[in-house]
Amino acid sequence: MTNTASAAKRARQSARRYARNRWYRGRSRTFIKRARGFIEAGSETEALQAVRDACRALDRAAQKGVIHENNAARRKSRLMKAYNAAFVEAVTV
Repeated sequence: MTNTASAAKRARQSARRYARNRWYRGRSRTFIKRARGFIEAGSETEALQAVRDACRALDRAAQKGVIHENNAARRKSRLMKAYNAAFVEAVTV
């Protein structure tokens, strides 16, 4: 139980922000798992769309301040690296 009105307000704000942040974080994790599943399954068209959705969700989470921008960039990079390794043939010059 909070002792002051300002502490009670901070607790309410914290609970709202936690729920909102959890939604964005969970959504991005879901899209990442879906993309990795399609990559492992070998379905290229679904994987491409899933990777795009995951990147979009990560960008949104970073924009909202749920995760750090560098964290989002790192996750997108790893996801694209996995996609490219699975579906894009190396071009040798």
